[in-house]
Amino acid sequence: MTFTQWFVFILIIQVIHAAGTWKFYVAAGRKAWEAFVPLYNAVVLLKIVKRPSWWLLLFFIPIINLIVIPVVWVETLRSFGKKSTGDTALVVFTLGLYLYYVNYTQPLTYEAERSTHPATKTGETVSSILFAIVVATFVHTYFIQPFTIPTSSLEKSLLVGDFLFVSKFHYGARVPNTTVAAPMVHDTIPLLRKKSYLYDDENPNSWKQKLQFPYLRIPGFETVKNNDIVVFNWPADTVAQFFVKDRKYIKPVDKKSNYVKRCLGIPGDSLQIKEGIVYVNGKPLVLPERAKPQYSYTVTYDHKQFSDITPFLEENDVTDGGGVANGRWESDTLFINAMTDDVAKKLRTVTGIKKVERIIFKEASLSVFPYTKPWNIDNYGPIYIPKAGATVALDLKSLPFYKKIIQEYEKNTLEIRNGEIFINGKPSTSYTFKQNYYWMMGDNRHRSEDSRFWGYVPEDHIVGKPIFIWMSVKNFDKGFKNWSIRWDRMFTTVSGEGQPQSYFKYFLVALALYFVGEYFWKKRKAKQSEEQ
Repeated sequence: MTFTQWFVFILIIQVIHAAGTWKFYVAAGRKAWEAFVPLYNAVVLLKIVKRPSWWLLLFFIPIINLIVIPVVWVETLRSFGKKSTGDTALVVFTLGLYLYYVNYTQPLTYEAERSTHPATKTGETVSSILFAIVVATFVHTYFIQPFTIPTSSLEKSLLVGDFLFVSKFHYGARVPNTTVAAPMVHDTIPLLRKKSYLYDDENPNSWKQKLQFPYLRIPGFETVKNNDIVVFNWPADTVAQFFVKDRKYIKPVDKKSNYVKRCLGIPGDSLQIKEGIVYVNGKPLVLPERAKPQYSYTVTYDHKQFSDITPFLEENDVTDGGGVANGRWESDTLFINAMTDDVAKKLRTVTGIKKVERIIFKEASLSVFPYTKPWNIDNYGPIYIPKAGATVALDLKSLPFYKKIIQEYEKNTLEIRNGEIFINGKPSTSYTFKQNYYWMMGDNRHRSEDSRFWGYVPEDHIVGKPIFIWMSVKNFDKGFKNWSIRWDRMFTTVSGEGQPQSYFKYFLVALALYFVGEYFWKKRKAKQSEEQ
């Protein structure tokens, strides 16, 4: 829905609320008309149920409001003596409509001196859990989100098994598109293996889709820059974690799978790849010191002097494996799937190694975006990265670059009639972009599914910026029994000058000082109490 449609929807909800609660207002000593004034009625109701006025803000925060509104329903009933488990269950499971029944059929006596503290241990526990969920959901949605590196596309810059904190406030937190969803989970409810949100994955015209909130981002203090590592929703994602992967599934933007890559091209850039080297605006892109790009290599060796490369690979942390030519060990050529330039140089000095060559793909591949050019992953482009407000010429040759942008990302109708392009029913020879787009690639150049395969990443798909590795587990993808902690990566920053440095020991020292300080503080307080 658009913002106007949402405004009308909220007004309708206000009328429904007032029609079912106005007698509660009167019984509490207020005027009946106060129940019908949008926003003001919520402020008055919060006073009636003895909850702070700032709770009004929680009503308008997607996901969090799904928790807070039922709490207010329950608190309304309890303020008028309806405290039974049955009353609570009925108002929740009827989505608040039970208030209508009480409003029109039951005598209402307002308990002005009602305590808002839970009367039982169970009530106190439930209240604490709800409060914790609200706070955690707010932090998770608008400030910091945990993230795990599942694949090797950014090795050796970020490793499989790195556990990250992703900042959402650097680029500006995105207000959730999906308004009805389970808190604190992404697209799937754990254990149940069911989708966590209300959305029709088959019918794009379903009423469920109407509940989507328009794209809105809170202003941040940074913009995405070249070389930033960015978490984003995978634009090509149609995979449903809760069903068999047998067809294309429609997913809302904020429920598409989370990916992490390095942003190599920002809006307005021209990007090209020559012999595996990325050029931006005609110049080779200089990666930061912490970036460790990897490529595939062929290794030619002498059988008599060299028999086993495994110890070298393990010693130099080459983790993506490889193979032998034609699948035969008697071959004199090995393939290494991913290796940094520094490790390749070291391998060239090993006795028995004749040649170590980076693999550069030469043949054209129609599997790379936009699927019409004689390009491949090592020789690609040039390609323009769209910028909001910029206009490009549009014809049948350029259309494959921008077709998905026009139709899917920016919600226009697109037709081709007799070789002529029509956008929203009008003949078009140009197109002006409504939002910014980015070009994301993995540092593991030959082992990364990225923009080379599915194109641009829209700005509304940007999730946040990884800032901190709080834990790192080696062999994360090989089962719990094989895990080991990478202590040198604990509490390291993702970006910054120089090589990563672990702050874990400083954390331990600070933690020890806290507990020692707390011990002496409590001891001092106890002594003061005895003296008094």
